Amino acid sequence: MGLEVVVLAAGQGTRMRSGLPKVLQPLAGRPLLAHVLDTADALGAAGIHVVIGHGGPAVREAFAGRQHTRWVEQASQLGTGHAVEQAMPGVPDDAVVLVLYGDVPLVETETLGRLVERAEQGTVAVLTVDLIDPTGYGRIIRGRNGQVLRIVEEKDATEAEKAIREVNTGLMAAPAARLRPWLAALDNDNAQGEFYLTDVVALAVAEGVGVNPVAAGGPDEVLGINDRRQLAEAESALRQRTASALLDAGVTLVDPARVDVRGRLECGQDVHIDIGAVFEGDVSLADGVRIGPYCVVRQSSIGAGTELHPYSLVDQSVTGPDCTIGPYARLRPGTRLAEGAKVGNFVEIKNAEIGAGSKVNHLTYVGDASVGKDVNVGAGTITCNYDGANKHRTVIGDGAFIGSGVELVAPVEVGSGATIGAGSTISKTAPAGQLTVERSRQITVKGWERPKKGGAK
Repeated sequence: MGLEVVVLAAGQGTRMRSGLPKVLQPLAGRPLLAHVLDTADALGAAGIHVVIGHGGPAVREAFAGRQHTRWVEQASQLGTGHAVEQAMPGVPDDAVVLVLYGDVPLVETETLGRLVERAEQGTVAVLTVDLIDPTGYGRIIRGRNGQVLRIVEEKDATEAEKAIREVNTGLMAAPAARLRPWLAALDNDNAQGEFYLTDVVALAVAEGVGVNPVAAGGPDEVLGINDRRQLAEAESALRQRTASALLDAGVTLVDPARVDVRGRLECGQDVHIDIGAVFEGDVSLADGVRIGPYCVVRQSSIGAGTELHPYSLVDQSVTGPDCTIGPYARLRPGTRLAEGAKVGNFVEIKNAEIGAGSKVNHLTYVGDASVGKDVNVGAGTITCNYDGANKHRTVIGDGAFIGSGVELVAPVEVGSGATIGAGSTISKTAPAGQLTVERSRQITVKGWERPKKGGAK
C-alpha cells in the first residue's frame, strides 16, 4: 500500500490573537506547518494533501516553492471528519491514509511509522497518550478486554468518561477504501454540531474492523498549538530535543537549555557552542568551530577552526578555516572570509571578500570591497561605497597597509603593497608599493577663544 498524508490546516487559531494563520506561527524559526510537512516527507508519502481554510491564500503563498503538495480548500469548517472528506477525492483506494494536524508539529517519524504499520494490516490505528490532566481532549473508551470501542469528545462525555486519562491525539491512520464510506456516514448530532473524525472509530467497530491504539512517546510529542503559551511550550520541547541530538552527535553545549536552533544546524567534530547562541536558517559549522556567548549565526557556513567571540552576528556569509571574528563583529550578507582572516571588535563587513591572513581589527566598515591577502586595515577605516543612488566597489591589493582613520571613496583601488597614511581620504588610485597620504595643512589660530555659555565675552 502507498501512503497518502492528509494534513488538516484550516483552523483560524483565534486564541493566538494574531493576523497570521495559526499554522504559519513560527516554531524554531519556521512555520508550524513546515515541521509537519517535513515529517510527512520523511515518511515517504506518495501524496500530501493539505486542507486549508482560514488564511488559505497566505498559507499557500508561504509554501509556494514546495513541490508535490495538493492544496484542498475547506470552504466551511464543519469539523475534522468533513475536512478529511474534502481531501479524499485525490486519494486512491489502495492507499493508507495518515491524518496529521498542521498545529501538532512535534510527532516523531518513528511514532507515525508504527501508526502506519498498524493501518497497513487493514485496521484503524489511532495515536493515544496518557495525560495527568486530560481536560479538553477526547477520551479513549475501551471494552472489558481492552479493545477500543469509540472516542468521546469532552463536551459529549459523561463525568465517568471525563475521568479517563487515555486521550485521543487526533492522529489516525486507516485504509482509504474503508475510510471513504465511514466519512460519508458521519453525522453532526453532537454538542459541537460538527462531523467528528473520531466517530470513524465507532463505525469501524460496528463493522468488526479492529482499532489499534498506538501510544505516543509522551505529551510533548503530541502537543497541539492553540495559543501563545502552548507555542512557547513547544519551543522549549523542541529546543530540548535539538540540544539532545547535538550532544549525541558530539557537539559541546555549555548549557543545553541556552542554545536555539531556528532552522537546520550541521556540525562537524569537536564543535563548541557557548550560552545564548542562536542559529537561524541553514547553518554549517565545520570541525573545531567555537561559538562564543550570545552569537547569532544566520544562513551561513563557518570553516574549520574558526572562532566567533561573544556578541557577534554572522548573516548569510561564508568563512574559511581558522578565522577569528569579534567580539561585537557583524558580517552582513555576501561576506566571504578566506583562511586565517581576522575581523575584530565593532567591525562591520558587507558584500566583501577578505583575503587569507588579512586583518580588519577595530571599529571599521568594509562594504562592497575586495581585500587581498595579508592586508592590514587600521582602526576607524571606512569604505565610502554609496553615493546616494549606487553602490561602488573598493579593491585593495595583497599586502597593502591601510592606516587608521582612512576613508576610501569608491570606486577606488589600492595597489598591492601600497601604504595609506593615517587620516587620509583616498579617492584616486593609490599605486602599488608606494606611500600615499592625503591630508589638509594643519594650522593654529593664535588668539582664538572658545565661545562661552550665557553670552559672556
